[in-house]
Amino acid sequence: MARVKSGMTNRRRHKKVLKRTKGYYSAGSRSYTHAVEKNDRGMAFAYKHRKMKKRSFRALWTQRINAAARLNGTTYSRLIGGLIKAGIELDRKVLADLAITDAAAFSSLCQHAIKQ
Repeated sequence: MARVKSGMTNRRRHKKVLKRTKGYYSAGSRSYTHAVEKNDRGMAFAYKHRKMKKRSFRALWTQRINAAARLNGTTYSRLIGGLIKAGIELDRKVLADLAITDAAAFSSLCQHAIKQ
């Protein structure tokens, strides 16, 4: 029975990790064992922050809508409640974009919401 050597497999695995950690500080980009730790940590943060990015954008949209709503004489919660009662189904991303780019359209939406 012949022994199976793992030279090529190990080299491929090492190269893959070292390629991902290129540009990291000190041994984090040169030593395989350090690079594995840095790579694992980086991948974990990348996964976590992809989720957090969605949260932070929704918070930003809420702040923009609230600021524009207050300029039109209402608050964020009253505006959203009024839009729901009026049957206007716009998500926060679109509302925030309207608040910045088209103030006239946003103020007309606010008037509809205030009437409700």
